[in-house]
Amino acid sequence: MLGSLYVRTSFWHSVRMIFQLRRSLFLTVVVSLFTTLAVKAFAAEVVDTQQAAIDEAVARVKPSLVRIQVVATQYFQGRELKYEASGSGVIITKEGDVITNHHVAGHATRIVVILPSNEEVPAELVGTDALADISVVKLKPESPREFTPVEFGNSDLLQVGESVLAMGSPLAMSQSVTLGIVSNVKMVMPQAFASSRFTLDGEDVGSLVRWIGHDADIYPGNSGGPLVNLKGQVIGINEISFGLSGAIPGNLAQAVAHQLMEKGHVSRSWLGVEIQPLLKEDKDDRGVLIGGVVEDSPAARAGFASGDVLVRVAGKPVFVRYAEEIPLLNQMLADLPIGREFEAVVLRDGKEKTLKVRTTEREPSQPKTFELKQWGITVRDISALAEREMKLKSRDGVLVTSVRSGGAGNDAKPQVEGSDVLVEINGAPVRNVAEMMEITDKITTGKTKPVPTRLGFLRGTEQLLTVVKVGLQELEDPGLEAQKAWLPVATQAIARDLAEQLGSPGLNGVRVTQVYTNSSAEKAGLKVGDLILALDGETISASQPGDEEILNTMVRQYKIGTAATLTVMRGADKLSVPVELVRSPKLEREMKKYRDEDFEFTVRDMTFFDKVHEEWAEERPGAQVTEVKDGGWAAIGRLNTGDIITAVDGEPVTDVTSLKEKMKRVAAEKRKTIVLRVARGIHTIFLELEPNWDGHKEIAKGNH
Repeated sequence: MLGSLYVRTSFWHSVRMIFQLRRSLFLTVVVSLFTTLAVKAFAAEVVDTQQAAIDEAVARVKPSLVRIQVVATQYFQGRELKYEASGSGVIITKEGDVITNHHVAGHATRIVVILPSNEEVPAELVGTDALADISVVKLKPESPREFTPVEFGNSDLLQVGESVLAMGSPLAMSQSVTLGIVSNVKMVMPQAFASSRFTLDGEDVGSLVRWIGHDADIYPGNSGGPLVNLKGQVIGINEISFGLSGAIPGNLAQAVAHQLMEKGHVSRSWLGVEIQPLLKEDKDDRGVLIGGVVEDSPAARAGFASGDVLVRVAGKPVFVRYAEEIPLLNQMLADLPIGREFEAVVLRDGKEKTLKVRTTEREPSQPKTFELKQWGITVRDISALAEREMKLKSRDGVLVTSVRSGGAGNDAKPQVEGSDVLVEINGAPVRNVAEMMEITDKITTGKTKPVPTRLGFLRGTEQLLTVVKVGLQELEDPGLEAQKAWLPVATQAIARDLAEQLGSPGLNGVRVTQVYTNSSAEKAGLKVGDLILALDGETISASQPGDEEILNTMVRQYKIGTAATLTVMRGADKLSVPVELVRSPKLEREMKKYRDEDFEFTVRDMTFFDKVHEEWAEERPGAQVTEVKDGGWAAIGRLNTGDIITAVDGEPVTDVTSLKEKMKRVAAEKRKTIVLRVARGIHTIFLELEPNWDGHKEIAKGNH
């Protein structure tokens, strides 16, 4: 009995334990379920809140976000090359000032800004700064109006982990937004990239800019677009991407933009010291190491020396232990009032030494480059930096930056080379590019052929003289070759294997592949497929590919207008066909040509064979394009080799001579836009060419 009771008691105890366990497990599951749902609800609320902030930020910036399309210039192999590019920007004033990157608009010769409404508005460059990679362009609508500017935030308050939006027009597409977080507020170029620093026009951008690193995706075309916080404020201008994306801090970008809008350029102080972080062996917690001192600079005149440790300048303490701190110190030094004298304290041999230094204004590393077509070279003025690096005695002269192969400078003996310094023309000194342009105009004006000109130049430690034929050589008429008799058909040689297939092994001659329309051959009754075996009884010994020229050689021995008899096999019939041998048509090399130096394309008159092969009417008008130089205005306007120009600004073009007359008139009138009507295959299209007439010359003269 006891045993059975015990068993029953144990059984009910086990049942109660299982029930309690299941109840506990049930409560755990329920609590866990409610917790999960609560977390998900909270996360959804957070996501909804962030999405709302993103939507609001995008809505605030979008009316000011623009796409920028430019035709820009670069200088290479003695030429000014034009190219199309695009980037992004954002409107910063109600008057229509737009901030973007220097590498987007700094070399633009034509600018069009696309607003969020897709309206295209022309713009002009207000000013540009390569060192900070910032440009400002101004919208020029047909009628004055106000625009919606963005609001800037304080980029100094940015925190790592903060959400940001990169806005712009990647790959020239319409507006886009990518989301990321601030990854680094002190991003500098990695030491591994030290040998290939990010330079623009000779300026080390990283020496001044400490980028905002973030992981919002940016692509080519995003350059110049805003980096935006979730308040809808611009806190950076996107610029680079190497793993992380990098933006120029908004505070620096604003300061540069304001100077560009006020005076068209940025003024900065210059001391002439090369700085670097303190060495590891230096345990002092102050100062920055002076690596070098530029000769004849303010710092050199004040007594700075290589190896000094600068600890204080203008009353402000200096401390640079890491590379990330260099840009901020450079910014501080650049912001010192220009021309003012300041005290600087350096450590030299462990002792403090006070120096008095008067700053000067910093010059750009590289002055603007220009093309001199008459010389076949590109040139620029000599900067203070170039004077020192090249060990020149003065800045007088013109620095050659590149030489065009086959151009006047290249053909001289000795030839002009890159890095030569041009110092005199025909015995007269040349101090700068503007003077060289003026002298060139005097030499070439009214001349139809290049003018031999004595040029003196420096190459290293040598002083050389050469003679350059200065000017643009127009294409000369090639003249007519002695015209010969011609049989107006196209043929192929009857090769041995073809003869066998035709059932006549050993047959020699040519097969007619085309009979030209309205020709003496057509009138004589020649047909495609005829086998011409003899001319006036003389066998045509053509038996392999290429031998068809044998018939042409035989025909050329006759006088033009001679009647000759052809022995012709047509099927099984052998015929004697009398035919008149006519004057041969002009060859391509005999056609009149014209090269337009302003738009950089070449045309020629169309040949008989052009019209035959393309099945054009014999009287078809126009001039055929034979060359379009890359980087010229014609190339930018999409003119192609093989196009037939049939009209200029609505005026018909009959041949090369009429096109030349019209293009000379276009150049004389300096028309803003030129419309070419072009036949391209079976299509007719209209091309707009928009040159920048003499813009380089006006800029050069404005520099002096």
